[in-house]
Amino acid sequence: MPRVLILSLVFPPDSVSTAEIMGDLAVDLQARGHDVTVLTTAPHYNRDLDAERRQPMRAVWGPLLRRSEYHGVRVFHTAMPAKTPSVVRRIAAWCGFHAISTLAGLVLVPKPDVILSPSPPLSIGVSAWIVARLRRARYIYNVQEIYPDIAINLGAVRNAALISALRTLERFVYRGAAAITVIAPRMRDRLLAKHVPSSTIHVIPNFVDLARLAPAPRHNAFSARHGLDDVVTLSYAGNMGPAQGLDVVFEAAKIVAGRAPVQFVLIGDGTLRARFASMAAGLHPANVTVLPYQPNSLMPLIYGASDVSLVPQAAATGSDAIPSKVYRIMASGRPVIAVTDPSSDLAALVRTAGCGVAVPPSDPGALADAVMDAAGRRQAWREMGERGRSHVEAHYSREVVSGLYDELIRRIGADAVR
Repeated sequence: MPRVLILSLVFPPDSVSTAEIMGDLAVDLQARGHDVTVLTTAPHYNRDLDAERRQPMRAVWGPLLRRSEYHGVRVFHTAMPAKTPSVVRRIAAWCGFHAISTLAGLVLVPKPDVILSPSPPLSIGVSAWIVARLRRARYIYNVQEIYPDIAINLGAVRNAALISALRTLERFVYRGAAAITVIAPRMRDRLLAKHVPSSTIHVIPNFVDLARLAPAPRHNAFSARHGLDDVVTLSYAGNMGPAQGLDVVFEAAKIVAGRAPVQFVLIGDGTLRARFASMAAGLHPANVTVLPYQPNSLMPLIYGASDVSLVPQAAATGSDAIPSKVYRIMASGRPVIAVTDPSSDLAALVRTAGCGVAVPPSDPGALADAVMDAAGRRQAWREMGERGRSHVEAHYSREVVSGLYDELIRRIGADAVR
């Protein structure tokens, strides 16, 4: 059986979607007979103090590297400062992670046969290449978001020389990988357009633990605490930054104000949260509530308290990623309004599953119309939510997708040991 090293920027006890997916995948691969080691960071993204107490860390290289166990999987955590809105500080933190994790991958962890490295950041592929090259392993590059495309399309990177350097780095990472996994079909098309060989690209979607996210009652402790029992509740839970394009929610909220008892609830953290909280405070009537990040353990209640969940993507980013939260929403039996490009993978998923509607990201009128339809046809939208749950059970369960990774890793590992 191949020995597997998961090299990931985030992993439990950090509480963010990629961390949760990689944590479940590590446990499942170990259960299928692989010897799994994880190299990641100390919790820094969405910290869950209860989860950190359940997964205590002890020093290995003083404060630079610590070790924990996650359901029997050995995990090494590099030092990492708290998430910051500063791009320069974030890049510096990534460089520290790459330096420490690469060194640990070379001299400390058991020799791997296969390395699985999810992006972002794009530069994690360089660490995977170095460890694979020097330890005679092969690496699988898991593309959760296509970089640098998202940063360029959002205008975060404008310098021509930097864009050229990032494109060169991207080609290097793709060229060195034994396999590249993407989480949606259109992302595969994007890589083919970049001249990545089709034989190396595999579409393996993200997944959801169906037992962990069973549908919860509409009226529960969360809805009661926040006064949501007697209104049509539309929720968004996740990062609040440029990539989500959440401004359209406020425009739609102004359009539907007074037409129906509708409340938008935005939950999470990010560079734009303070701005959105200020905007919500200025609305009359106050039909947008902005809440801070909530512990992961509350997500079943949050989705349960929602009549509809929003999955927004800023314009021009729909072909570069598919938010993994959509699978959790569908597993919770709640319908979806996807604010996304009509041709995106997210829009295609919602249409195929029949679990909601997709509206353009820069059209608050279309979003308002969808909200009013949800308020006026409650039973029809409940049935959409039920179809979403059925679709996830058939196609995106943890067992099914972990099996796809197991099969790919075995094949790549067999080549590595020849």
